Amino acid sequence: MSTRTALIVGASRTLGLGLATEYTRRGWDVIGTVRGSRRTGLHELAEASGGSVTVESLDTAKPQQITALRDRLAERTLDLLFVNAAITRGDIPIGDVPEEMFTEVMVTNALGPMRVVESLRPLVAPTGTIGVMSSSQGSIGLNTNGGQDVYRASKSALNQLMRGYAARHADAAHTLLLICPGHVRTELGGPDAPLTIDQSIPGVADTIDHHGGRPGLRFLNHQDQPVPW
Repeated sequence: MSTRTALIVGASRTLGLGLATEYTRRGWDVIGTVRGSRRTGLHELAEASGGSVTVESLDTAKPQQITALRDRLAERTLDLLFVNAAITRGDIPIGDVPEEMFTEVMVTNALGPMRVVESLRPLVAPTGTIGVMSSSQGSIGLNTNGGQDVYRASKSALNQLMRGYAARHADAAHTLLLICPGHVRTELGGPDAPLTIDQSIPGVADTIDHHGGRPGLRFLNHQDQPVPW
């Protein structure tokens, strides 16, 4: 059986790097992307991998870079395309959010990932998986406490855009996943979050792998449980 290949977009650190590391442990070939030219944990993983991990440069806010990556990978077939991208700019009530900040968060968390999905989908094997890192904070049904208005809105937008994508490509056999990793101890999740990356990411990978070969869109957490829309 040939080695499977994953492209993980946004793999320089925290959750993305954890996912790249996990799939390397599972024997996959991993292509990970970083933004800019500085050295990251992904570079260290690649150096220690014996050739199974390669590093590509990509800023998802720049469409020309997405196109260039697609062209560079044109001869590769991906079993998994997973996009990990998220920023927050603080817990600011929506009426006080500057327009530039709103645009930055929406482009990074929703528009950029969907541009990647739309552009790179031809590289994904016919029964492969396309996944995007979402969040339970993008759930409208679970929003009973408010807060983090722009971040929540960006993840809700991402979920809605993936729904539209799934409807538009309903004839495809790809598995489509929106994944919530849980509340993880990262810069975004905060130091008091209950989960470490090592506690979250194996479950994320298990969930992705469990649904491989099952067409259609699902919104799931790292324990393979449905998240309310």
